[in-house]
Amino acid sequence: MNSACGGAAESGQHETGVNPEKCKQMPEDAQTTIDLNQIREMLKQKKGRMKLCLSTCAGCSLCAESCFLFRNHNGDPRYVPSYKVLKSLGTLYKKRGKVSLAQLEEMRELIWRNCVLCERCSCPFGIDIPNMIAFARSILRSQGIDGVYPHSLGATEEDYRRSMTGTPDVTGEDSSESE
Repeated sequence: MNSACGGAAESGQHETGVNPEKCKQMPEDAQTTIDLNQIREMLKQKKGRMKLCLSTCAGCSLCAESCFLFRNHNGDPRYVPSYKVLKSLGTLYKKRGKVSLAQLEEMRELIWRNCVLCERCSCPFGIDIPNMIAFARSILRSQGIDGVYPHSLGATEEDYRRSMTGTPDVTGEDSSESE
Protein backbone atom coordinates (compact mmCIF):
# COMPACT_ATOMS: atom_id res chain seq x y z
CA MET A 1 0.00 0.00 0.00
CA ASN A 2 1.07 3.53 -0.60
CA SER A 3 2.12 4.99 2.74
CA ALA A 4 1.69 8.52 1.38
CA CYS A 5 -2.07 8.03 1.59
CA GLY A 6 -3.78 9.88 4.39
CA GLY A 7 -6.43 12.35 5.38
CA ALA A 8 -8.97 9.96 6.87
CA ALA A 9 -12.41 11.09 7.88
CA GLU A 10 -14.38 9.06 10.38
CA SER A 11 -17.56 7.53 9.05
CA GLY A 12 -19.01 5.17 11.62
CA GLN A 13 -17.92 1.55 11.57
CA HIS A 14 -15.65 1.81 8.54
CA GLU A 15 -13.13 4.47 7.71
CA THR A 16 -11.61 4.92 4.28
CA GLY A 17 -8.38 6.55 5.42
CA VAL A 18 -7.56 7.28 1.78
CA ASN A 19 -7.30 10.66 0.13
CA PRO A 20 -7.71 9.93 -3.62
CA GLU A 21 -5.73 13.03 -4.56
CA LYS A 22 -2.70 11.74 -2.66
CA CYS A 23 -3.02 8.11 -3.79
CA LYS A 24 -2.73 8.08 -7.53
CA GLN A 25 -0.81 4.79 -7.70
CA MET A 26 -2.33 2.70 -4.90
CA PRO A 27 -2.53 -0.99 -5.89
CA GLU A 28 -6.04 -2.09 -6.83
CA ASP A 29 -5.99 -4.98 -4.37
CA ALA A 30 -5.01 -2.75 -1.43
CA GLN A 31 -7.51 -2.67 1.40
CA THR A 32 -8.89 0.84 1.74
CA THR A 33 -11.29 0.40 4.64
CA ILE A 34 -10.69 -0.25 8.28
CA ASP A 35 -13.09 -2.29 10.38
CA LEU A 36 -13.02 -0.28 13.60
CA ASN A 37 -15.34 -2.73 15.34
CA GLN A 38 -12.95 -5.59 14.66
CA ILE A 39 -10.04 -3.59 16.05
CA ARG A 40 -12.04 -2.72 19.18
CA GLU A 41 -13.05 -6.37 19.68
CA MET A 42 -9.45 -7.53 19.40
CA LEU A 43 -8.31 -4.86 21.86
CA LYS A 44 -11.08 -5.85 24.27
CA GLN A 45 -9.99 -9.52 24.24
CA LYS A 46 -6.63 -8.74 25.87
CA LYS A 47 -7.51 -5.44 27.51
CA GLY A 48 -6.65 -6.35 31.11
CA ARG A 49 -3.20 -7.74 30.47
CA MET A 50 -2.19 -5.25 27.77
CA LYS A 51 -3.40 -2.18 29.70
CA LEU A 52 -1.47 -3.42 32.76
CA CYS A 53 1.70 -3.81 30.70
CA LEU A 54 1.23 -0.44 29.01
CA SER A 55 0.63 1.34 32.31
CA THR A 56 3.64 -0.43 33.87
CA CYS A 57 5.99 0.69 31.11
CA ALA A 58 7.91 3.68 32.39
CA GLY A 59 9.45 4.42 29.01
CA CYS A 60 12.83 4.13 30.73
CA SER A 61 14.43 2.57 27.62
CA LEU A 62 16.35 0.00 29.68
CA CYS A 63 15.09 -2.52 27.13
CA ALA A 64 16.99 -0.72 24.36
CA GLU A 65 20.36 -2.37 24.95
CA SER A 66 18.82 -5.83 24.53
CA CYS A 67 17.76 -4.93 20.96
CA PHE A 68 20.45 -5.55 18.34
CA LEU A 69 18.57 -3.34 15.86
CA PHE A 70 18.79 -0.40 18.28
CA ARG A 71 22.54 -0.93 18.60
CA ASN A 72 22.99 -1.45 14.83
CA HIS A 73 21.11 1.76 14.02
CA ASN A 74 23.31 4.00 16.17
CA GLY A 75 20.83 4.33 19.02
CA ASP A 76 17.93 5.51 16.84
CA PRO A 77 14.99 5.80 19.32
CA ARG A 78 12.57 4.28 16.77
CA TYR A 79 14.29 0.95 17.47
CA VAL A 80 13.81 1.02 21.26
CA PRO A 81 11.42 -1.85 22.10
CA SER A 82 9.32 0.24 24.49
CA TYR A 83 8.97 2.96 21.84
CA LYS A 84 7.68 0.41 19.32
CA VAL A 85 5.11 -0.89 21.81
CA LEU A 86 3.95 2.52 23.05
CA LYS A 87 3.65 3.97 19.52
CA SER A 88 1.75 0.97 18.16
CA LEU A 89 -0.28 -0.94 20.74
CA GLY A 90 -0.24 2.02 23.13
CA THR A 91 -1.73 4.24 20.44
CA LEU A 92 -4.40 1.65 19.61
CA TYR A 93 -5.53 1.47 23.24
CA LYS A 94 -5.25 5.22 23.83
CA LYS A 95 -7.45 5.94 20.83
CA ARG A 96 -9.74 3.00 21.70
CA GLY A 97 -9.18 1.54 18.25
CA LYS A 98 -10.31 4.70 16.43
CA VAL A 99 -7.34 4.96 14.09
CA SER A 100 -6.93 5.85 10.45
CA LEU A 101 -5.34 3.82 7.69
CA ALA A 102 -2.40 6.24 7.73
CA GLN A 103 -1.85 5.61 11.45
CA LEU A 104 -1.89 1.85 10.87
CA GLU A 105 0.65 2.31 8.07
CA GLU A 106 2.94 4.20 10.48
CA MET A 107 2.58 1.35 12.96
CA ARG A 108 3.55 -1.11 10.23
CA GLU A 109 6.88 0.68 9.92
CA LEU A 110 7.56 0.28 13.65
CA ILE A 111 6.46 -3.28 14.23
CA TRP A 112 7.74 -4.90 11.05
CA ARG A 113 10.57 -2.79 9.69
CA ASN A 114 12.04 -1.93 13.08
CA CYS A 115 11.50 -5.31 14.75
CA VAL A 116 12.33 -8.89 13.77
CA LEU A 117 10.45 -10.26 16.80
CA CYS A 118 13.54 -12.16 17.92
CA GLU A 119 12.23 -12.06 21.52
CA ARG A 120 15.54 -10.83 22.93
CA CYS A 121 14.10 -7.63 24.34
CA SER A 122 13.97 -7.72 28.10
CA CYS A 123 12.24 -5.37 30.49
CA PRO A 124 13.38 -4.93 34.10
CA PHE A 125 9.70 -4.66 35.09
CA GLY A 126 8.85 -8.00 33.45
CA ILE A 127 6.79 -6.60 30.59
CA ASP A 128 6.41 -9.16 27.77
CA ILE A 129 7.41 -6.84 24.92
CA PRO A 130 7.51 -9.52 22.18
CA ASN A 131 3.96 -10.63 23.02
CA MET A 132 2.74 -7.03 22.80
CA ILE A 133 4.40 -6.46 19.42
CA ALA A 134 3.00 -9.77 18.15
CA PHE A 135 -0.48 -8.68 19.28
CA ALA A 136 -0.10 -5.32 17.49
CA ARG A 137 0.95 -7.21 14.35
CA SER A 138 -2.14 -9.43 14.56
CA ILE A 139 -4.38 -6.36 14.76
CA LEU A 140 -2.75 -4.86 11.67
CA ARG A 141 -3.00 -8.17 9.82
CA SER A 142 -6.73 -8.27 10.59
CA GLN A 143 -6.99 -5.04 8.61
CA GLY A 144 -5.00 -6.33 5.64
CA ILE A 145 -1.82 -4.52 6.67
CA ASP A 146 1.11 -6.86 6.66
CA GLY A 147 4.84 -6.49 6.54
CA VAL A 148 8.15 -8.27 6.54
CA TYR A 149 11.49 -7.29 7.94
CA PRO A 150 13.16 -6.09 4.70
CA HIS A 151 16.72 -7.05 5.49
CA SER A 152 15.74 -10.68 6.07
CA LEU A 153 15.03 -10.91 2.35
CA GLY A 154 18.34 -9.34 1.38
CA ALA A 155 16.66 -6.07 0.46
CA THR A 156 18.51 -2.81 0.91
CA GLU A 157 16.99 0.15 2.72
CA GLU A 158 16.51 1.81 -0.69
CA ASP A 159 14.68 -1.25 -2.06
CA TYR A 160 12.42 -1.25 0.99
CA ARG A 161 11.59 2.47 0.69
CA ARG A 162 10.89 2.07 -3.03
CA SER A 163 8.51 -0.85 -2.38
CA MET A 164 6.64 1.13 0.30
CA THR A 165 6.19 4.28 -1.78
CA GLY A 166 5.64 2.73 -5.19
CA THR A 167 8.59 4.67 -6.61
CA PRO A 168 9.72 3.17 -9.93
CA ASP A 169 13.15 1.62 -10.39
CA VAL A 170 15.56 4.45 -11.22
CA THR A 171 17.99 2.16 -13.05
CA GLY A 172 15.80 2.21 -16.14
CA GLU A 173 15.53 -1.58 -16.16
CA ASP A 174 12.04 -3.02 -16.28
CA SER A 175 12.00 -6.48 -14.75
CA SER A 176 8.55 -7.23 -16.22
CA GLU A 177 9.95 -7.14 -19.78
CA SER A 178 12.61 -9.80 -19.27
CA GLU A 179 12.63 -12.46 -21.98
